[in-house]
Amino acid sequence: MKRVLVPVDGSDCALRAVDYVIRDRARSAAADEYDVHLLNVQPPLPRDVTQFVGHAQVADFHRAESASALQSAEAALEQAGVPFTAHAEVGHLGETIAQRADDLGCDLIVMGAHGRGALADFLVGSIATRVIHLARVPVLLVK
Repeated sequence: MKRVLVPVDGSDCALRAVDYVIRDRARSAAADEYDVHLLNVQPPLPRDVTQFVGHAQVADFHRAESASALQSAEAALEQAGVPFTAHAEVGHLGETIAQRADDLGCDLIVMGAHGRGALADFLVGSIATRVIHLARVPVLLVK
C-alpha cells in the first residue's frame, strides 16, 4: 500500500499537490492500494489571544479554519473518486507535518511549493524546507 500525506492550506499551490496525487493514483496499477491523507495544520494562537478567550472558542476557531482550508482539496478528491482521510492539527507547521507522516506510516509527503526561490525562502523561511529537513520519508514538491 502506498500511503501519501498531502498537507493543504486552501491555496492554489496546495491544490496543485492534490491534483498531482489524483493523476498519480490514476496512473497507478494498484490504485486501490493508494491511501491518501489530507492534513491541515493551524498555527497555535498567540498567548495574548488565548489568555482572554476560552479553550472551547479557540478549538472552535481552529476547527472552522481547518474545515475551510480542507474544503477545496476534499471536493477535488471526491469529484475524482479518490478515497481519503482528512486530518486537522494545531501546531508548528513543519514539525507537525513531519510528525503526522511518521504517525500515519506514510511513504511519501506531497506538498505544493510556492516557487519563490532560494533567496526568498532564506529570508522568510519555508514550510517545505522545514518539512524536507525533518521528514523521514521522501517529500515531493509540486510547483
